[in-house]
Amino acid sequence: MLEIPHVYHLALAEQWDPTATEPYTESTIGRTLEDEGFIHLSLARQVQGVADAFYAGRNVVILRIDPAKVGARVEFEEVPEAGDAFPHLYGPIPRDAIVSATPVPFGSDGRHDFSGLLPDPI
Repeated sequence: MLEIPHVYHLALAEQWDPTATEPYTESTIGRTLEDEGFIHLSLARQVQGVADAFYAGRNVVILRIDPAKVGARVEFEEVPEAGDAFPHLYGPIPRDAIVSATPVPFGSDGRHDFSGLLPDPI
């Protein structure tokens, strides 16, 4: 498996069930792993841009994931519109791979405020 730091996934708060035990399979807003073929992930430096572009005004939970525990392939794939390569997980997220799941507050500017939620530099 590829040696990478923790990866992150933004989950809609209304869809996140902290008591669930089955693997997490939501890929992105309105699409599952089955629909998309992979689960969208981000590095810490990419999270704010993803939140701004796709989750503005929505209540989200940030999932911090240990890629060594996912058991499926993580590939970095170029997203031309973003000018960056994003990690994609080609399988479900086992619950034991989720290091933390934290609701993300909004800052005074109305954007998601990840201060203190991302241990890696953004």
